[in-house]
Amino acid sequence: MRDLLLIALYALLGAGAAGLLGAVALRILRRRSVAVSLAVVAAVAVSAMLAGTLAVAWAMFLSSHDLAVVTTVAAVAAAVSLATALLLGRQVVLRCRELVGAARVFGEDGTFTAPAVPAPAELASLSRELALTSERLAASRERERALETSRRELVAWISHDLRTPLAGLRAMSEALEDGMAADPARYHRQMRTEVDRLNSMVGDLFELSRIHAGALSLSRTRMSLYDLVGDALTGVDALAREHGVRLVGEGVAALPVEVDGKEMSRVLSNLLVNAIRHTPADGTVAIAAERRAGAVVVSVTDACGGIPEEDLPRVFDTGWRGTPARTPPAGAGLGLAIVRGIVEAHAGRADVSNVSGGCRFELTLPAPAAAPAPAPAPAAAPA
Repeated sequence: MRDLLLIALYALLGAGAAGLLGAVALRILRRRSVAVSLAVVAAVAVSAMLAGTLAVAWAMFLSSHDLAVVTTVAAVAAAVSLATALLLGRQVVLRCRELVGAARVFGEDGTFTAPAVPAPAELASLSRELALTSERLAASRERERALETSRRELVAWISHDLRTPLAGLRAMSEALEDGMAADPARYHRQMRTEVDRLNSMVGDLFELSRIHAGALSLSRTRMSLYDLVGDALTGVDALAREHGVRLVGEGVAALPVEVDGKEMSRVLSNLLVNAIRHTPADGTVAIAAERRAGAVVVSVTDACGGIPEEDLPRVFDTGWRGTPARTPPAGAGLGLAIVRGIVEAHAGRADVSNVSGGCRFELTLPAPAAAPAPAPAPAAAPA
């Protein structure tokens, strides 16, 4: 046992010295090619074995013949190991260069194409991540293009919609100033109407800017969805009567929600006004609410005749107003964008789909946590 311990000690000293020299070499060459590092690792492995063998042979006083045999075997093993390490290093370097070339094209063109040749698992994983990043960047660029298009359309439409009432106000004010108005009271009423239109458009723009800037602060409180919908229906009842549209709200359950009452009332009002304006006379606008898979879903269904399938993804975009048949007389294409922004600020989702004779807008809001049970009343003290 003592001899084995001595042999292990001498072998450890010899191999440790070779390993220490290899560590120093790897540190000096750490900025060089991976092929050089692999060659150093292979040389260290063989040198450690040779150094340990020589140390044991010297301690055991082996013959020169036996020492020469051991040295020859170690040298051959070292040559084979170095050749294998260099071959492997060359393959890794080539794969790295191919990946660098693909990444360079990715940086210039924005599209990453993974090298077709097989690569080590780590490089293959890196290549897959770059491909996924390329897809995400492409989707992001597509969204940016769509948003930029929406912004251009919004600027054009807002400019047109602002110019029209401003021109009317100027003409009416000049007529009143020159005493050319046959019925000044009618002019005043019309001017008030145009000012209300302008005020509504400016309010929508301000609300949308708050949403896009992330400055929309919510004051959430627990309230009944039935009460929210009832207030919204009361607010649009006059508009529905003017358009000859029937409002139906019997399908609203008294579900609790945790929302900002003011902002959510604006959402429901925007949806109902949008539905009423696009529903022909004698048509029906129905609003309903239900609990579905841990969420509360509010739906508004109109009789607009449907939205073209290619326009459905753009319904909630800023400035979208669709076909002329769906363009309201005073709309700037902001109402539905505000709806989506407020609902998403509540961690919800806004969707639209076509149904028979019209379309349905659905708002999915997270269901509130169950209210804690009230504490039991303390027992009465004995008389």
